[in-house]
Parts: sequence; structure tokens; C-alpha cells
Amino acid sequence: MNSIIKKAALALGMVAFAQVGYAAGDAAAGQGKAAVCAACHGADGNSPAPAFPKLAGLGEKYLLKQIHDIKSGARKVPQMAGLLDNMSDQDMADVAAFFASQNIQLSGSEAFSVMLNNGDNVDGLALGRKVFRAGNSTTNVPACMGCHSPTGRGNAPAGYPRLSGQYAEYVEAQLKAFREGTRANDGDNRIMRSVAKQLSDAEIKAVANYVAGLTE
Repeated sequence: MNSIIKKAALALGMVAFAQVGYAAGDAAAGQGKAAVCAACHGADGNSPAPAFPKLAGLGEKYLLKQIHDIKSGARKVPQMAGLLDNMSDQDMADVAAFFASQNIQLSGSEAFSVMLNNGDNVDGLALGRKVFRAGNSTTNVPACMGCHSPTGRGNAPAGYPRLSGQYAEYVEAQLKAFREGTRANDGDNRIMRSVAKQLSDAEIKAVANYVAGLTE
């Protein structure tokens, strides 16, 4: 676990360094430029369906990195093919600043049971809370809150996104994508891939459901 934590600390510096050259965003200017995003992500970044992530309040640095990665192809999102082609660096910075300034609407958690690998059925919310707040020492999974904060609001200056309020289905899909390596834009230190590969399906579903309703 110590090695993962050390890698995470290094990644914090790497994320901050990687974005030094990005243009400063203007949220007011970004509102008009974000119109192209509204159909899928909502006018204020609160998307109407779990297939598309909520962008509101995720953090400007994180959003800007994702936009750059999607445009460059470092992060493959087929639904966004061509949508960013005509955006300049300033346009993308403004859009990121706008969505970061918006308030996310909580998706909410659901009470459910989930089956562990040993066949036991356990309380899904309780398991999600445990993974988020304490990790899993047996499989060297660190607590999610170490990077994403105890409230799930993330670490905006470091580029770690807010998880609180995001659709559970989307969080689950992204954790599985990191685990499978189909999403790999977490840097050379592979922080999310290193963590996700140790998570079971049950843990992924549980923690995704837990953060969807996480409040202050």
C-alpha cells in the first residue's frame, strides 16, 4: 500500500506540472462555448443520463486535462469524435472553467446487497463506504478519500476529480475501464490502473454507488 500512496503523491506533482502550460480559463466566456456539450452533459454540466458523466464541479484542472486528452486521442471517447476539433486551447480552457464553476446535483445512492467473490452477500452501501474510507489492506487498495477527499469533492488544485454526486453507473464503468486498461490516461504512474486492478466487481459497484450519494 505504501508504494501506491507514494506513487499517488508523485502523481499529484506530475498532474500539477503537466498543466502549467495550459491557458487560463474564463468561466463567463466558456458558457457560450459549452453549448456544443449541452445535449449530452446538460447546459450546466448535470447530464440527463448516466451514459454521460456530470461535468459540473469536477475541478478545472481535471476537466481541462480530460478535454485535451480526448482531443489528442490519449483518452478514447467515440461519442466525442470530432466535437473538439475546432476548439482552440483557450476555448477548451474556458469550457473547463465554466463547468468547474457549476454545482453538481447528487445522483443519490441506493440500498442493495452485493455478492463477494467468496459467495457471501453483503450490504453494498457498507462495503462502498469501507472501500472509499479505508480501502482494502488485503489487496493493497488505498482509501479513495486519500486523493478524492473525505467528502468526495476531490482535490481541484491537484487535478483529482470530484466523485460525490456522479452517476454510479458512470463511476463503475470508468473503474472497470481503468482495470481493463481500455482507459489509460492516468499518467505514467498508472495510479488509477494500479488501484482498479485490485478491485473486485463487487467493490467497484459498491464504491460507485456509495459516492453517488456522498454528501458533506
